[in-house]
Amino acid sequence: MTFSLTARCPETGMFGIVISSSSPAVAARCVHVRAKVGAVASQNITDPGLGQIGLDLLARGLGATEVRDALVASTRFIAYRQLAIVDGTGGVASYSGSGTLGIHATCIGEQAVATGNLLANDQVPAAMIAAYQAGSGSPFADRLLAALAAGLDQGGEAGPVHSAGLYVVREMSWPIADLRVDWSDRPIAALDELWAVYKPQLEDYVRRARQPTDAPGFGVAGESGT
Repeated sequence: MTFSLTARCPETGMFGIVISSSSPAVAARCVHVRAKVGAVASQNITDPGLGQIGLDLLARGLGATEVRDALVASTRFIAYRQLAIVDGTGGVASYSGSGTLGIHATCIGEQAVATGNLLANDQVPAAMIAAYQAGSGSPFADRLLAALAAGLDQGGEAGPVHSAGLYVVREMSWPIADLRVDWSDRPIAALDELWAVYKPQLEDYVRRARQPTDAPGFGVAGESGT
């Protein structure tokens, strides 16, 4: 029901996940990212708690493979779960239990892993990694979104998708981008449109948080201009 790409940007150290699914609000359940620590996508028959436990283990200094092995060894019903993990140095690991739904596949790239279940075909993750890597030198979020679009173009899920999300962290404790389309007949296109609106304002919102006296106004009604 889901395809995703989880990655660390080698140039900036940012972490991010893009994801889409036939289910509503997929990013609310499956996306787990922590600045300077790593990222975990927990999907298939989803247990969101695995993402949080995975991040805590990464924060303790375990690598991606160690985190995967710890989760597999300690988690009840792990056979129904699918995981993608990227650690603080860009190490990656994945897991697809025997209960993973339908056609499922995983592809690993440089500091990135794409994975999915109930796919239209087993080449969807490979197409995502290829698009992500082809965008080297472009902004990290743009590369993630290109990967998501490539997954859809390759066939995506076996059926239509209805939700999508983009989540990116930098050096702050909070995300610089947390964009979601929770229900739509064209969620990936809608997510691209949402990013096109948000991208030019992103650094202004960061500035508002870090140095509000220097932050520009956005011209909304009632705003003072500071």
